[in-house]
Amino acid sequence: MNTTATRVTLAQHRTGTEPTTTITAVEKAEIPAPGPGEVVVRTTWLQLPAVTADLMRADPGLPMPGLQVGAPVTGPGIGTVVASNADELPVGTAVVHMQGWQEQFVASAAEVFPVHPGLPEPQYALNQGVTAYHGIVDIAQVGPGDVVFVSGAAGGVGSLAGQIAKALGARVIGSAGGPAKVAYLVDELGFDAAVDYRAGDLAEQLRAVAPEGITVFFDTVGGDAFEAAVKVAAYGARFALCGALAGQLDDSDGAHPRLDIMTAIVKELVIKPFCTFHTPEQIVAWNTHYGQWLAEGKIVYPATVVDGRIEDAPAVLDAMLSGAYRGNVLVRVIEE
Repeated sequence: MNTTATRVTLAQHRTGTEPTTTITAVEKAEIPAPGPGEVVVRTTWLQLPAVTADLMRADPGLPMPGLQVGAPVTGPGIGTVVASNADELPVGTAVVHMQGWQEQFVASAAEVFPVHPGLPEPQYALNQGVTAYHGIVDIAQVGPGDVVFVSGAAGGVGSLAGQIAKALGARVIGSAGGPAKVAYLVDELGFDAAVDYRAGDLAEQLRAVAPEGITVFFDTVGGDAFEAAVKVAAYGARFALCGALAGQLDDSDGAHPRLDIMTAIVKELVIKPFCTFHTPEQIVAWNTHYGQWLAEGKIVYPATVVDGRIEDAPAVLDAMLSGAYRGNVLVRVIEE
């Protein structure tokens, strides 16, 4: 193990659309020997979910604590135990952690979890499937015969939500930005159809591929996608509202889509915003189906891998927020 390690801390809270690279700092931290029941973990993979940007605000407005100025940027990662005083976690164990943008750190054995041995690769444990599964199964109650529209379908949550709905027997339509991402949804993720929100009236595009209307809307975007879904919804359609990427980094109109109330009344739409608290039951439910569906080829692991160092994480997050990547965005940490 190393006695010092690089980490990225939050230098100031995000106030608008400023780049993450300007509000974070790179530091060297001392790494002590592990105490009783502790391990030293070297990070090998980082996951960069979009919610990280929200947590950098002084008041994220989320059911989870925000990041603290001067503290490391936390979040999901995979690491390898390089020193251990915990019998259940010997040296060499691959573990999932939430210590975030730290090259190496000390943690108690209770703060890290061994990667499930049934996964094809350790990084497969870094996914947003708990949220996607909870929204599709528990909130929207998707089943055979449903026509499901997923906004932000090329993102980490949306790409799994669509595949889960498909595995449950639904017809699935996704929206994404640009021809490459639209093709990715159909050709690689198995969506039945996809629309390009940059290519004109979204409601008209949606009507063309769902002439009888959509019965479920899984929304990670808000804005125009939400308004289009209301227009094209079938009677009694269920809306599962997961995120609002259209206005996530500033207080733009995208964060405040207009609800056509009369249409919602006439169609008796069921609109259910939800949060996912990653309860033990939610985690078990997803992991049980995740491994099974991977083995059966019903879903693929959607991810973009960027090779880099711990200090590259802020720039990768900024690129992800600008739409440069698709699926889960992972940093494969380069050893120096």
